[in-house]
Amino acid sequence: MEHPDDSDTTSHQVRAVALSPTILFGDVEGNLAGVADAIGSVADDAPRLVVAPELTTSGYVFADRAEARDLAMTRSDARLAALSRAVGPRTVAIVGFCEREGDDLFNSAALITRDGIQAVYAKSHLWGAESTVFRPGPTAGIVVDTEIGRIGVAICYDNEFPEVPRRLALRGADMLALPVNWPLVPRPHGERPPETVQAMAAARSSRLPTVVADRHGTERGVSWTGGTAVIDGDGWVVAETTDGSAEAVLDITPGHKGLGPWNDLFRDRRPDIY
Repeated sequence: MEHPDDSDTTSHQVRAVALSPTILFGDVEGNLAGVADAIGSVADDAPRLVVAPELTTSGYVFADRAEARDLAMTRSDARLAALSRAVGPRTVAIVGFCEREGDDLFNSAALITRDGIQAVYAKSHLWGAESTVFRPGPTAGIVVDTEIGRIGVAICYDNEFPEVPRRLALRGADMLALPVNWPLVPRPHGERPPETVQAMAAARSSRLPTVVADRHGTERGVSWTGGTAVIDGDGWVVAETTDGSAEAVLDITPGHKGLGPWNDLFRDRRPDIY
């Protein structure tokens, strides 16, 4: 599919909320309660996309695979499904969790509405020691049709590969939900985190608004970037925080990739010469 069907170009607004609740490693029940409270705090009747970090339910820095398995849950776990009770009537929530499927473990994210879990995505690009714990997922992100628009879902390191957000945009995603755990890395004074810069570029090159939910603080000696942000379709950060929630209203025009009267980001592509 070279570009999505752009017959429907009716614009609408979505209130994007990137969450960064306090997450305690190993405290699955407490983390579920915390993210439910955070989601519930914005559970009004507005069309909303709410994104929580990668591995929200368990924490990230596992000692080994056995520890991760003890903290994992299946996608049918009633505790995960119960988050739907905190979701507003026109809200789509994305929550990272440690998924168990048979003998396999996945770094996954659930897409949840008031009606329950609608889809689950398993991270396809594993970072660092994740490969000793998780099996990589079979798809480079997913796109899910929802009441508020087509939501693309990827996780953290997935977005380091430009093909992933572009693939999701080409498949019709109106917005990208990006749960992350970005370890803090050195950067020049005054610069944004490199992962944020890359997310801004990807958002701009595909006109794909992106909602990034990152961790803050430290976990088992790992310091997190605190890169929680909302990025609009022009690639600009329109809301950000280092230790809480970031919220902004995004203008969504399905299928519209035009740049003035002469150019279109997708129709101008020439994949035959790349």
